[in-house]
Amino acid sequence: MPGRRFERGLTIVELLIALGIVGVLAAIGLPKYQDYRERIRVAQAKQDIAVINASIRTYMHDNKAPPDSMSGVIQTGKTDPWGRPYEYLRLEGVKGVAGKARKNKSLVPLNSDFDLYSKGKDGLTAGPLTAPASRDDVIRANDDAFIGLASEYE
Repeated sequence: MPGRRFERGLTIVELLIALGIVGVLAAIGLPKYQDYRERIRVAQAKQDIAVINASIRTYMHDNKAPPDSMSGVIQTGKTDPWGRPYEYLRLEGVKGVAGKARKNKSLVPLNSDFDLYSKGKDGLTAGPLTAPASRDDVIRANDDAFIGLASEYE
């Protein structure tokens, strides 16, 4: 057609379709990315607990008893991947703390020497692992035989 020029470019409809496709891909990918980041945080907490546990074991070997607190075992200010301090409770050789110990579904204490755990993503916890607030905790159980998510224990 002589006299008519065709402009090259995107129409508004084509632009809206492209934005819609990008939006759908983002809606699919973002939750997967957040799940991935949470798995990384849990893995970091498990690794931190294993390192702290090894430090406490070394202390116990040298002193024949667990420490009263973690202050002499790890550097001050050590926090879990969610920004909260790791929780520690000495059980061995201390009277009256058995009621505060972490417990499994049968309400049996998880450890005989000390409890060491992170409160997890929500920052909440309860004594028994079956409580909803405890399901995302990263725990040490069975006197070192298990380190992982409370929801994966038993």
